[in-house]
Amino acid sequence: MNNATLEATPVQIQFALVSHTNNGKTTLARTLLGLDVGEVRDAAHVTQLSEAHALLNTPQGDSLHLWDTPGFGDSVRLLRRLALADNPIGWFLREVFDRYRDRPFWLSQQALRTARDAADVVLYLVNSAEDPADAGYLGAEMEILKWLDKPVVVLLNQMGPPRPAPEEQAELARWRQHLDGHGVVRQVLALDAFARCWVHERVFYEAIAPLIAAPKAAGYARLRAAWEAGNTARFDAAMRLMAQLLVAAAQDRQAVEPERKGLVNTALQATGLRKGGNAQRQDRAMGVLLERLNQGIAATTRELLALHRLDPGEAATINQRVRENFAVRAPLDQAQAGLLGAVLSGAATGLSADLMAGGLSLGAGALLGSVVGALTFAGAAWGFNASTERHQTTVQFSDEFLQTFLVSSVLRYLAVAHFGRGRGHFAQGEAPPFWQAEVEQAAAARQAVPGALWAELRGAANPVQAADSAQALLRTLTAAVLRRLYPQAAPSLESLASLA
Repeated sequence: MNNATLEATPVQIQFALVSHTNNGKTTLARTLLGLDVGEVRDAAHVTQLSEAHALLNTPQGDSLHLWDTPGFGDSVRLLRRLALADNPIGWFLREVFDRYRDRPFWLSQQALRTARDAADVVLYLVNSAEDPADAGYLGAEMEILKWLDKPVVVLLNQMGPPRPAPEEQAELARWRQHLDGHGVVRQVLALDAFARCWVHERVFYEAIAPLIAAPKAAGYARLRAAWEAGNTARFDAAMRLMAQLLVAAAQDRQAVEPERKGLVNTALQATGLRKGGNAQRQDRAMGVLLERLNQGIAATTRELLALHRLDPGEAATINQRVRENFAVRAPLDQAQAGLLGAVLSGAATGLSADLMAGGLSLGAGALLGSVVGALTFAGAAWGFNASTERHQTTVQFSDEFLQTFLVSSVLRYLAVAHFGRGRGHFAQGEAPPFWQAEVEQAAAARQAVPGALWAELRGAANPVQAADSAQALLRTLTAAVLRRLYPQAAPSLESLASLA
């Protein structure tokens, strides 16, 4: 078989995930797979069986599988038993005595035999909260990894809250130095570094590339290309969803109902028993407009979650996290800013019902706090424009509102892209407050683009073309934010802003 034929032959590559018990293997498996596989509990021996999960596939037939295995318990005893693995006494002890008298111990042996027989690369998780010199099981488990006779990548898990880069690098260096004498260890990576967000996973896949045996190297390259293509397509689809919502908000308008001129209404207004006409009618129109926007936000968030293979039922959680970490930065008083922030985060439940009833209670003031006197949406400060066309007054969202909505939309995408990933304590609630400053800074650098975009979106006769323009802005803006959050992944993000 010549080299060209060999390189074109489909390959099957296996990663075996091993560690001391309760060190986070299943959490990592869920991160890489994007699926809720296995069971996660703070207990020993939660994973009972070795399970293979498909990570990647290519049209050429290549496949990459991840084996999630039971954790090691008594590592010293396990090492002694493995030394007997290939003789009759060892078989008897394993398959007769251990299997029925000490099932967790038997499962550990089965996991290692699976790794030795099938794995191309072993991923070994360690608890970096421990000092490597104090991890008594580490020496025995290094010997177990030598018994496997496979290249090993050590992943530092449970690194805790983010710290200054020099401190995190020092911790990584300490583990590398401690493991330097073990030739089986080929790489030491910080799990927290690549598991925060999908854009940084390529660091993981690139680090493993040199460890793949030459006959499978071309297949692994195809698998990496498939990963790149799949994630790029998903990013583009997410930007499309947000662009469609942005276009809908820019083009939406609501007619203000005409004033009723009946004798009774006129008398009631004259005596002060009914609120003066125009302001109240605009309030109701704006409430309808906002309710449609909030329904769109909820639907788009569900679609974003489904796109990322997450439970669409978590949409309310995502929008709550955006609301909790999103502050409207505009010359508004506290009540106005609170309501506008709730609207932009998709949290203003029941808004139209309150407004159309002529009030602004929003559920006993849950979002606004204690509000004394009547408030009105009238005026550009609330983010609305009113205009009269063909003797019909309409309201629509202002440019300032849309600019703020653009920021909150990118924050919502970030919250979804980080949601539930096994990345330690990187971001409490997957929506840290500093994200807003990053998004606003990126948006400010492109201030002229949105200003022209809002006029273009409102005047566009073709919604598809309008969505193309909005999508181009969202790609550029979101890619710029991701580059700032993950500078090590910047090369892989260059193409995201200019997708065809």
